[in-house]
Amino acid sequence: MPNALIHETSPYLLQHAHNPVNWFPWGEEALQKAAKEDKPILVSIGYSACHWCHVMEHESFEDEKTAAMMNEHFINIKIDREERPDLDHIYMDAVQSLTGSGGWPLNVFLTPDRHPFYGGTYFPPRPVMNRASWTDVLKAVAEAFQNKRSDIEQQAKSITQHLSQANDFGKSAGDHNFNIAQMDIACANLMQQSDQEWGGFGAAPKFPQTFSIQFLLKYFATTPSGQEQDEQRKTALQQACLSLDKMIDGGIYDQLGGGFARYSTDREWLAPHFEKMLYDNALLITVLSEAYQVTGREKYSKVIEETIDFIKRELMHPSSGFYAALDADSEGVEGKFYVWTAQEIQELLGKDAAIFSAYYDVSEEGNWEHTNILRVLRPVEEIAETFQHPVNEINQILDRCRSKLMAVRDKRIRPGLDDKIILSWNALMNTALSKAFQATAEESYKELAIANMAFLLKAFDPDNTGLHHVWKNDSAKHPAFLDDYAYLVQALLQLYRVTADAGYLEAARRYCETTIEAFSEPEGYFYYTAENQQDVIVRKKEVYDGATPSGNAVMARNLLELGIIFNKSEWQQRAYKMVSGLSTVAIKYPTSFGVWLDVLHQFIRGTKEIVLIGDYSNALTELLKKPIPFSIVMAAKQENENYPLLKDKVSSQPLAIFLCENYACRQPVYHIADLLKQIL
Repeated sequence: MPNALIHETSPYLLQHAHNPVNWFPWGEEALQKAAKEDKPILVSIGYSACHWCHVMEHESFEDEKTAAMMNEHFINIKIDREERPDLDHIYMDAVQSLTGSGGWPLNVFLTPDRHPFYGGTYFPPRPVMNRASWTDVLKAVAEAFQNKRSDIEQQAKSITQHLSQANDFGKSAGDHNFNIAQMDIACANLMQQSDQEWGGFGAAPKFPQTFSIQFLLKYFATTPSGQEQDEQRKTALQQACLSLDKMIDGGIYDQLGGGFARYSTDREWLAPHFEKMLYDNALLITVLSEAYQVTGREKYSKVIEETIDFIKRELMHPSSGFYAALDADSEGVEGKFYVWTAQEIQELLGKDAAIFSAYYDVSEEGNWEHTNILRVLRPVEEIAETFQHPVNEINQILDRCRSKLMAVRDKRIRPGLDDKIILSWNALMNTALSKAFQATAEESYKELAIANMAFLLKAFDPDNTGLHHVWKNDSAKHPAFLDDYAYLVQALLQLYRVTADAGYLEAARRYCETTIEAFSEPEGYFYYTAENQQDVIVRKKEVYDGATPSGNAVMARNLLELGIIFNKSEWQQRAYKMVSGLSTVAIKYPTSFGVWLDVLHQFIRGTKEIVLIGDYSNALTELLKKPIPFSIVMAAKQENENYPLLKDKVSSQPLAIFLCENYACRQPVYHIADLLKQIL
């Protein structure tokens, strides 16, 4: 008999709907039941694509005896972290404060009034290497709740105080003496953490860290020439490109179908946990687009195309929304959909198998758990020399082989699809499409961004009363969080940049105003949850740039740019104050504050205001292909008094181009080449 999760729409919650555990979704029914029966609450948090979440479900939550113990002693609540990231943030912080680490599945025990007092991540069914079994944990917590209630209450109070105190940043004035030397220091600090052999930053497990790569690209593009500066600029660009190249060549990238997995378990980018998340692919498309603008390397353009094709093929709703993720597992085995044996390769590819295997690191013994994850360790030129074939012929053979293997793979049992549509992740993808269009001038990317934005505005704010966080089955639910608003405003600004449709600007201003009204806190930052949300024990402020950018950092950039576009100095000043409060820590710890560094860098360099008046269409496309960091581009057929930068801009020529800063404009030029001379 199904439990209460059967009425949910989240694929993750529905996966647990037939567990013998009496699961509830987070909500009044479960919370009131806990209070009425005076039972501790077990909150178990995970997500559909999480491998270890599936493992713990199979080992413990599907076990009748374990479920009986859970049902007797606890009110059991399952949460999809992607539906309720606010709750995940709170209880993840609680577990990290208790244990020093976190992850998913996240299992945390609460008092009946929702305050955490104990927790952890994955627990095995039997004790293993000093790790308690799940049943041992259940027994210990149940006994402590019965016999040491005052200790439990004190622990819960202490943890809740810690969660509240974690919000106490940004109250000092911060460093207002911004200067370019700070960017040199930040770059040096970032390079100290770089892996200069395999790319990326830090040791395994390795995440893409796209914000760090973006910082290096912009540092290269904006640092003036000079002997010492040139050396550091070159090093920054080399590390950015090395990181992208090694990811593209590694097993973290799907060599057949395109798209990136979430992270690599090893230094070499070989073995990922195979889940593919929308947000990772969006952020990687964005940074690849910026890298392509800087370098012109066709390798990046090709991967942009392949990754967008993957998203359109496997993660796109008919209404132009994008699904959340693909599972790591198929047929209960992690990575089974993606890996190959040498025998399979030989049987399928015949005489071409040797060349394919040499290029993609396929061997009899395998490179991962006796199978092969396709990856590239040798350049195609080396393969061509080994097999005594021209490079173009080798490429044709590899293309033919990939097509054959892809056709076979398509017949395999597919990983599970998490088909909910999340506003914040879709907004990141929308930005990525705009960025991809800017870099490549491929019209289909812009058209898809326009279609996706039309869907988002209609689906997530159908009554113009405020955004929602998640959409499925023609229904949006859960009030939107800071990231939803911040990323959507960012996407609207980028979509305006590529279309010059002022409707996107007006929507960006409207949602920015809503964010200020509903999410502001006294120090000028923003809470993660809106003021009218009542079911969280603390309103957190999130500032770290992790797998996704900090909503506060993105809002700081939004405020800066909208403040310029609409001449709202108070918005610019608020952005400045936000960055000031975190500038010192951002420079010291660049891998955790990449987007903040980006905004700080923009304040230091200044924002170039570029205005095109007249027949701008072709010139705008030409301009956007160029790497011009920290710029606002506005275009219109004629002057427009509603926007300060478009006001009083007239010309007798078919097109006039103005370069401005702080609204002070140079004499117009009439060709993009002449504008670029002014910028450089």
